[in-house]
Amino acid sequence: MSDRLTEAESRRASGRSVRPPANAANGADGDPPDPGIHVADNLDLMPRLADGCCDLIYVDPPFATGAVRAARGGAHRFDDRWSGGIKAFVAFMQPRLVEFRRVLAPHGTLYVHLDWRAAAYVRVMLDTIFGADNFLNEIIWHYRTGGASRRWFGRKHDTLLVYARRAGRHRFHVLREGIYRTDGLKRDEAGRPFKSTKKGRLYFNAHGPALTDVWDIPFLSTVSVERVGWPTQKPLALLDRIIRASSNPDDLVADFFCGSGTTLVAAARLGRRFLGCDLRPEAVALATKRLQAR
Repeated sequence: MSDRLTEAESRRASGRSVRPPANAANGADGDPPDPGIHVADNLDLMPRLADGCCDLIYVDPPFATGAVRAARGGAHRFDDRWSGGIKAFVAFMQPRLVEFRRVLAPHGTLYVHLDWRAAAYVRVMLDTIFGADNFLNEIIWHYRTGGASRRWFGRKHDTLLVYARRAGRHRFHVLREGIYRTDGLKRDEAGRPFKSTKKGRLYFNAHGPALTDVWDIPFLSTVSVERVGWPTQKPLALLDRIIRASSNPDDLVADFFCGSGTTLVAAARLGRRFLGCDLRPEAVALATKRLQAR
């Protein structure tokens, strides 16, 4: 998840780069940026990309929390306060959503990661920009963290809005995991799961049930070994699932609010190419370190 800098900071940060991994060379000013990782405002970088160049886009933009987001210990932080409230956040996102659609391949898929504060507003914009017929899923990422409210149910999920560039042409691989929650489930001599019915044995897929749009993936605790110090870092398991479901090996996976680089690391591990950018040089430095260490 990226930062929103002041206007002066944005001018200083835009276009600078840190030393990237081997496959992450930065293009010269005015040239299309190469796959890799860049210190840049995504609204400056994306117009330099060719139409339809990205096979999968995942973005984790600011959540419009109205607070300064800080990692434990305060080493890294960013300002998620919006002087114009939700209207300012919507105005910030609208041109970026337009660019996401332009650079997405005809078979591509976009995942926009939000929470309860802005998901409804962005859903309406995406329906307008992509077309409601290209909506695929509203994925609920459910997790358990500390804290509980006495005035409403605990807010323990994020929302991922999923849109195809052209529904029906988009890449999608069914993923299976977990256990069947079916009474009377048995296993035959070969270990295959089945249930006895009046018509005989009803067999289930041995690899487990197909995933639905509710995902139970643990949130990264403050002491997780994955933690690298970025305040809104997401778990690799979440990005691994997205990339496996919606891309093929050697596809280009883009994250235009890449933060500490979880999307890029997951893409590299799965044999995909990656393209990422963030305004904060310190975020890109963390991402680059992770990529070089894998």
